[in-house]
Amino acid sequence: MGLLIVGTVALDSVETPFGKADRVLGGSGTFASFAASFFSVPKLVGVVGEDFPESYLELLRSRAVDTAGVVKEKGKTFYWAGKYETDVNVRTTLTTELNVLQTFNPVIPEKFRDSSYLFLANIDPKLQLKVLDQCSGLKFTVMDTMNYWIENTREALDRVLGRVDAVLLNDEEARMLTGTPVLQKAADSILKSFPSMKIVIIKKGEHGAMMFSREGFFALPGYPLDVVKDPTGAGDSFAGGFIGWISRADSTDEVTLRQAVAAGSATASFCCEDFSVDRFRTLDSSELKRRAASIRNCTEFASLDW
Repeated sequence: MGLLIVGTVALDSVETPFGKADRVLGGSGTFASFAASFFSVPKLVGVVGEDFPESYLELLRSRAVDTAGVVKEKGKTFYWAGKYETDVNVRTTLTTELNVLQTFNPVIPEKFRDSSYLFLANIDPKLQLKVLDQCSGLKFTVMDTMNYWIENTREALDRVLGRVDAVLLNDEEARMLTGTPVLQKAADSILKSFPSMKIVIIKKGEHGAMMFSREGFFALPGYPLDVVKDPTGAGDSFAGGFIGWISRADSTDEVTLRQAVAAGSATASFCCEDFSVDRFRTLDSSELKRRAASIRNCTEFASLDW
């Protein structure tokens, strides 16, 4: 039972207008696991190299993340370096070194294989398919992807899309996947193309997120932050908060899904307040609850009296 997360565990070097951080803990699986740990007990599968600090694994375990699925291989850890402009929505990738990720073959530990909930973070769709083939009894699976996989591995990506319950995309990726500029039509196209798909979530960064289903849509604005240091990992943190809440509730009804969007939004907002996962190290549940309540309050209004 429980929640399984499969994704990258990385070392990042980041420069923003607000500072720099060198070779800090990063990766899609890392951010998603930290975010999910506020609601659930995630099991993480990934790969690191010989240069990966043991203290980073201990940091994950300090949040009750089960790292039994994180294997250490000969070579260097996946490394990414990037620089953000004053508008932190504009990012330039300076370096991407796949290293041990290039030969990563995800093997799900036996004790992880009966997980009820699965988040397939942003990795090669061929690897996502291997994960799906190893898991049984899944109740709900969420996947993430990116423009590179949409452009270069479309056949494998479509196979994954046909086997999951939900997909997370940013607006650019949704348009690229469907060839449709209008986001509502893009979501409709995905739902029609993949009958097993239940929801499509389109992330819009600081502008919030939209969730589409066959019954309708739901949207939340982004939380206005006083402090923004580093948006790296915010999308993965949203995903972790989203699937973490679903795992906690053990439900995928409409009420739970809307709550999960709020949980994801609140968690992702904290990610941006410091570099790497540093803000999560000081975050407590009471702060998270207050922010989720603030997001709820800002979307409420009295009925219009016509």
